[in-house]
Amino acid sequence: MKLYYSPGACSLSPHIALRETGLPFDLVKVDLKAKVTEHGDDFRKVNPKGAVPALQLDDGQVLTEGAAIVQYVADRKPDARLAPEPGSVERYRLQEALNFVGSEVHKGFAPLFYPGYSDDAKALQKASLRARLDYLEGELKGRPYLTGDRYTVADGYLFTVLGWTGYVGLDLGDWPTLKAYHARIAARPAVQAALKAEGLAG
Repeated sequence: MKLYYSPGACSLSPHIALRETGLPFDLVKVDLKAKVTEHGDDFRKVNPKGAVPALQLDDGQVLTEGAAIVQYVADRKPDARLAPEPGSVERYRLQEALNFVGSEVHKGFAPLFYPGYSDDAKALQKASLRARLDYLEGELKGRPYLTGDRYTVADGYLFTVLGWTGYVGLDLGDWPTLKAYHARIAARPAVQAALKAEGLAG
């Protein structure tokens, strides 16, 4: 497998999932502005959407969209227990969590990175994002992981997007439970390995 990524972007989530499974894979860095890979290839030939992550499978097919990729990766190594069994209620809870992180949290950050947004628009967006983080603060009180007592690929995804708070003027310390959760996920060996490989480890 081959994972196309940009350091610190949402592609960090499937990168973590791959490290958690121990499955073999190659990393290809993408310049998202120029839409070219580190080898000078046109990335849009890999993913016409022009976005990371993209996972090229061994048979040449390409999967896109982080929530789909992390579930694919988890299902390739069931004994890693990164996702509940397909068809179970617990699996749908995982999909519920992945969808919430993707649509309500991840996409809540996106406009804050756009230079064309006015200060007023960004203030409104931050207020909306803060409400989502308030919700997660409550959900994570009394349990170690997003869907319960076991780490899943949803935790790798939430870890990734929570890492963006400092870049948009939010202090994760305003949510003590989330801050402790983020530190707990960061300490996982697979997460440290992914951060190091992307040049993000301090």
